[in-house]
Order: sequence, then C-alpha cells, then structure tokens
Amino acid sequence: MQRSWIVSEGDSGDRLDVALAALADITRSQARRWIEAERVTLNAGAARASQRVQEGDIVTAEPPDPLPSPLTPEPIALAVLYEDADLIVIDKPAGLVVHPGPGHASGTLVNALLHHCGDLAGVGGVLRPGIVHRLDRGTSGVMLAAKHDAAHAHLSAQFREHSIEREYRALVRGVPTADAGRVDRAIGRHRSERKRMSVHTAAGREAHTAWRVLRRFSEAECSWLSVLPETGRTHQIRVHLASVGLPIMGDPVYGRRGAKAGAALARPALHAARLGFEHPTSGARMAFEAVLPADLTALLAALEAGER
Repeated sequence: MQRSWIVSEGDSGDRLDVALAALADITRSQARRWIEAERVTLNAGAARASQRVQEGDIVTAEPPDPLPSPLTPEPIALAVLYEDADLIVIDKPAGLVVHPGPGHASGTLVNALLHHCGDLAGVGGVLRPGIVHRLDRGTSGVMLAAKHDAAHAHLSAQFREHSIEREYRALVRGVPTADAGRVDRAIGRHRSERKRMSVHTAAGREAHTAWRVLRRFSEAECSWLSVLPETGRTHQIRVHLASVGLPIMGDPVYGRRGAKAGAALARPALHAARLGFEHPTSGARMAFEAVLPADLTALLAALEAGER
C-alpha cells in the first residue's frame, strides 16, 4: 500500500534516508533499502538516499510486504486504559522495555501486545509492531499503540507534527527559584558516549521542553515538576532538565550522585501522566491519564513528612 508524507519544518535539511526513517518510523537502513529498491519517490521524481529534503516536499513510498514476525507473543499482563478496533492505550509500568533489542529479546511490551491484540504483523515494522512512540524502560505511564497500518500512520503523523498533548511528572534534584521555565536546545548524540544524548552537539535536532514547579522540598533539596515536552527527541526530558541543573532523581545516566532523596529509587523518577490525541478514525479528541505508581507515591509521601 502506497504511503505519502509531507516534510515538516523539523525534518527540513535532512538526508532523504534520515527523513524517511522518521516519517515512516523505520530504521535508517530500512529506509535506504526502500530507496535503493526504487520504492521511494521525492516530489514524484527519482530519489537518492543522500538527497536533502525541504519543508513541503512530498515523499512517497511503497513499502514491501511485511515479513513474518520473528517475535513471540507472551502472556504479559497489561494495564489497559482504553482499547478499540484501531488502538490501545496502556499504563506502562517502570521496568518494562518497549520493544526487543540487544539484551531484551523477549519480555517486552511488543511481546505482550502481540499476545493481547492478536495480529499486529508488520504494523509499523516487523520488530516494533504497533509502536508509534516509546517510553524509556524506567519511565512509567500512559502509552499508545496502533492496531493497523492506517491508525499507525495517522497517530505517527500527530507525533511528528507535535499535536500530541503530553504531560509528565518528574522529581528532580534542585530547588529552582523560578516557578516555571523552558529549555529550547537541540539534542543529538553525545560526542564520545554514543548511547547517551546531549545538548552539546553539532548535529542535534531542535527540541523544546516546558516545566513548572508543583512542589518544592527544601529539606531534601529537590522539586516535583510538571513537564510538557513540545517535541519528542530521545531522552529529551532527562537531557533537557539535566542541562539546566535539574537532573531527574534516580537517573543513572543523566543524574548526579549524592542526592539526599531518591537514593532508594530503582529507576528515574519520571512518569507519563497524561496523553491526548486525535482518534485516527473518528477524529474525536481523546485524553488519558495514568495514576502515580506506588514507588513515586511513597517517595513523595516521605518527602512531605520530611518537610513537616
């Protein structure tokens, strides 16, 4: 089935293979194979992987038939917030990896979705069926998945266009004097540690994060924030908050040692509290919330007690 996308401002200037990977939610190597197999056109003309795309360009692709999924459905319990024929919304627990990868061949959310939803073969990719966005392993909260290609394309487009409503809760080290702020810094791969992201990069992609203080814990030198990411870069909230001196408690990658609170927390204190989007079939605006999990609830209660 042929699919088309219009290049947005955020992808303007990227190589075609890079832009196609983001637009179609596939890997860059997959995008390159599609282009080399002459399955892709740019503005109805021939396409090369190295071509630079511009805002308003039309990228059209005819994806190959999906391969049989190598993944095994697994009866992993899911906390379902909503489900219909087009999509499913879950409350992801901290510790659950979203899709298989090195070190996590099974036991992932994808394995659970294959068991729960049945036929997701090839929806958005063989190795990530149904996935339209991701939460880090240690992040809990609301997550959305698609059940068929049309829904996947519609929902993925909303994430690319930043029309998705997202609100997170984060416990950070530091007590800012300002009640609110924002970070507008591009994010890219760390110059020397390729598994990390950084704002100190020459090839970053624009990223914007707003935050607001909900509660200050002066005794423990930490704060409870509402965080609104306006873009969706890898590790965006963790990187942006750390870059302004507000690293997330319990974050082993971007956090700091020596914090008075959060030492017993087994994961970053980050929770996807709310997710809003347009339904891919009805067009209705929908929003879902996930209650704060027990570990964060207990930590906040202890901090409150310390303040008293």
